[in-house]
Amino acid sequence: MCGRFAGFRSLRELQESFPIDKAACEVTVNYNVAPSQEILAIVKHEGENWLDKFHWGLVPFWAKDISIGNRMINARSETVAEKPSFRNAFKKRRCLILADGFYEWKGEKGHKQPMFITLPDRKPFAFAGLWEAWNKKPDSDSTYKSCTIITTQASESFSEIHHRMPVILNSEIYEPWLDSQNQDLDELKNILKREIITELVSYPVSKQVNSASHNNPACIEPIA
Repeated sequence: MCGRFAGFRSLRELQESFPIDKAACEVTVNYNVAPSQEILAIVKHEGENWLDKFHWGLVPFWAKDISIGNRMINARSETVAEKPSFRNAFKKRRCLILADGFYEWKGEKGHKQPMFITLPDRKPFAFAGLWEAWNKKPDSDSTYKSCTIITTQASESFSEIHHRMPVILNSEIYEPWLDSQNQDLDELKNILKREIITELVSYPVSKQVNSASHNNPACIEPIA
């Protein structure tokens, strides 16, 4: 799974790495992103790629309240096209969730060591994600925007840390993934299998990341 990550680029840096046509929100730095917090994602809106903020933890349009999002921070790539909570968003509402790295805990219970995982070149990347817009009342202007990160079986470079990992998309596939007109489920499933980045690097970091209240550059600094 993916339960914590980090994003610390400026808007200018993000625009250099991702296909952003319009920024609909302020870009904020977060070295210790936790579920339910707002995170940066790119969605297709009226033919343009908009950078916006979504709460991490998907709330389906049919949900009675937003508490269901606490159980929806991840969606398994193997079942995302069939599960009622995700299948509609998988077909029509896909997004790029921006990050610089993510955290996973390695070792035995009670002695787990947090690890920071990123790309070998340290460039920012995009998780494959899904998004939803939820209203408590259909005629309300109060919209709760949320998203989830798709996960897959761990690659060889990551399997010693955990058996699951987030899906990190190749940059060449960003546009086909965002295109809501593309509703070919077989093609979309194929993207999640073959158009992903699997080579990752990791290193141990301070246990301060265990608490989401710690949000500073020290969270990603390597320790001996």
